[in-house]
Amino acid sequence: MIHLIEVSSSPVPTGVPVNAELIGKPSPPLSSSAAASATSHVQTVLVALGIIAFLYFARPVVLPIILACIGAMALKPLISKMSQWDIPAPLSSAVVLSFLLAGVTVGFIELGSPAVAWMNDAPQHMIELRQKVQKMFPRVSHFSEAASAVSELGATEDEQRKAPTVELKTSRVPTFINWTETLLAGLGESLVLLYLVLASGDLFMQKLVRVIPTWHDKKRAVDISHEIQQQISSYLFSVSLINIALGVLVGTGLYWMRVPNPAMWGALVAILNFVPYFGPVVGNILLAAIGLLTFDTLWQALLPPAWYLMLHLLESNFITPVLLGRRFTLNPVIIFISLIFWTWLWGVPGALLSVPILVMIKVICDRIPSMSHVSELLTSETSSIFDNLKLLRLRKRGKAAGTSDAIS
Repeated sequence: MIHLIEVSSSPVPTGVPVNAELIGKPSPPLSSSAAASATSHVQTVLVALGIIAFLYFARPVVLPIILACIGAMALKPLISKMSQWDIPAPLSSAVVLSFLLAGVTVGFIELGSPAVAWMNDAPQHMIELRQKVQKMFPRVSHFSEAASAVSELGATEDEQRKAPTVELKTSRVPTFINWTETLLAGLGESLVLLYLVLASGDLFMQKLVRVIPTWHDKKRAVDISHEIQQQISSYLFSVSLINIALGVLVGTGLYWMRVPNPAMWGALVAILNFVPYFGPVVGNILLAAIGLLTFDTLWQALLPPAWYLMLHLLESNFITPVLLGRRFTLNPVIIFISLIFWTWLWGVPGALLSVPILVMIKVICDRIPSMSHVSELLTSETSSIFDNLKLLRLRKRGKAAGTSDAIS
C-alpha cells in the first residue's frame, strides 16, 4: 500500500506509456543462482580450511605417505627398466632400495662425524666469529657498545653493579632423543611403504581404474597418473644431478682454498639447494661464516661465499633452464608462496616437497578443463635467456626474408 502511494504521488511525464499492471507490483527477489554461487564459495573455503587443518594435525600419518608416493614416482622408471630384463618387481625394488640405503648410510657415516664435531665446537666457533667480525669491522663493536649504553641510561648505579643472576637450564638431551626417534620412525614408515608401492607395480592404478565408472574418466585418470610420474621423475632426477654437481664443484673450490672439511660443506650446499630461494641464502651465509673463521683477511674470507654465489647464478640462470627447459614453467611467485605454506605446515620435509607437490597440482589442473584457470595462474610466462636468443634469431630471419621478398 505504501508502494502504491509513492508511485501515484510521483509525477508522470506526458507522452510516456504507463503499464497499470506493473504499478504496485513488488520488486523481484534475488536470483537463486546468485545465492547458490555464494553458498558454493563459502563451502569451498570451508572445505579448503578443513583440508589444511587435517594435513596439519595428521602430519605423522600423511607425511610418510606423501614421501613414499613421491619416492615411488621418482624410482618407477628404474623399476620398469629392470622389469624389461625379466626381474620381478619385488626383487628389483629390494635391490634399488638396498643400494639407496647403502649410499645414504656411507655418506652419513663419512660426513656425519665431522658435522657432529663441528656442532660440538659451535659455541667456541661463535666466539671466534664474533671476535673476527669485531676485528674486521670495528664500527660494529662501536654500535654494540652504543646500544648497551643506551639500554643502561635509565638504570641506577646499584642496578648497574648488580651481579647477574645464574639460571639453571634443563638439558635438551631428552627433547633431542624424542625428535630423533620421531624422525627415524617416520623414515622407517616411508621406506616400508615405498617398498610396498614399488613392489606392487601397477596394481594400485588398476584398482583405481576399475572403480572409476566412465571410460572417459578412466582414460583421464591413467593419463594424469602417467604424466605426474614422468614429470616428478624427470624433475627429481634433473635437480638431483644439478645439485650433486654443484656440491662437488663447491667442495672442490673449498678444498683448493684450504677450507676445513670441504666435502661436508659441499654436501650441505647440495642438500640446501633442493629448497628454493631459502636454501641458497642459508648456504651463502654459512660459507661466509666459514670464510671468516678460516681466514684472517676480509678478501680471503669472501672467497668461499663468492665462489658459491657464482656457481649458483650459473646454475639457476643457465644450467637449469637448459636441462629442465619449458617443462617446468612454474610461476616464481607461486613457488615462493608454496614454499612458505608447506614449510609452515610440515617444516623441513614440507620445504623439500613444495615444488614436487606444485608440479603434481599443475599436471592435474592441465588435464581437467574446469581447472584451466588455476593452471594458467601456476604457469610462468617468462622465458629463459636461450628462448630470447632463439626468438631474436627468428625475428632477424623474418626481417631478412621480408627484405628479400620486397627486392624480388
